[in-house]
Amino acid sequence: MSTSVKVSVNELYPSIQGESTHSGRPCTFVRLAGCPLHCTWCDTEYSFTSGQKMTVEEIIAQVRSIGLPLVEVTGGEPLAQKSCSTLLQALCEAGFEVLLETSGAYPFKNLDARVTVIADLKCPGSGESERNLLGEMCELRSKDELKIVVADDADVQWALTQLRGPLKGCRAKVLWSAVAGQMAPAHLAKLILQYRAPGRLQIQLHKVLWPDVDRGV
Repeated sequence: MSTSVKVSVNELYPSIQGESTHSGRPCTFVRLAGCPLHCTWCDTEYSFTSGQKMTVEEIIAQVRSIGLPLVEVTGGEPLAQKSCSTLLQALCEAGFEVLLETSGAYPFKNLDARVTVIADLKCPGSGESERNLLGEMCELRSKDELKIVVADDADVQWALTQLRGPLKGCRAKVLWSAVAGQMAPAHLAKLILQYRAPGRLQIQLHKVLWPDVDRGV
């Protein structure tokens, strides 16, 4: 493994983890640049075109200087960069607890086994549901997570069909989120109860803590 490999980084910063079962934990975020997907509700479009080339070694040094044991590699779509797998392995080798947030549109089952994968199941409301790698998602482990962001009732119904059909064997923790401004979290909670949906409801904690800040949180 060469730590001289370069990765395009949009931003690198400490914050409070706002999503997943790790919500509330201090975490260093390494946001990689670029994404071939264009979800209708994306809130990180600024990461698509702006990035600074950094070696894996430089990234590790910055993460170490921040001093938090939990690190999340996110995007954009981090796996769109082939060097992302090297970065993930290097972070694990450096002793960090590593999370990867990915769209679910790129293969992830052969990554370093120490990485916790948080994969998005893209619903029709995202405009990118055809990109889902359902076969990969079926192989998510119990330590991994499947995030489902829904814009309307139809998205919920569609997601439940996947969970009870092609994703029936998926062992990952399921997390439901409502698209901000399109579905009230209370309405999503009602649907989860109504349909006895597996998993849990999550609220984007960082948007509660810093509602007027779009970057670096």
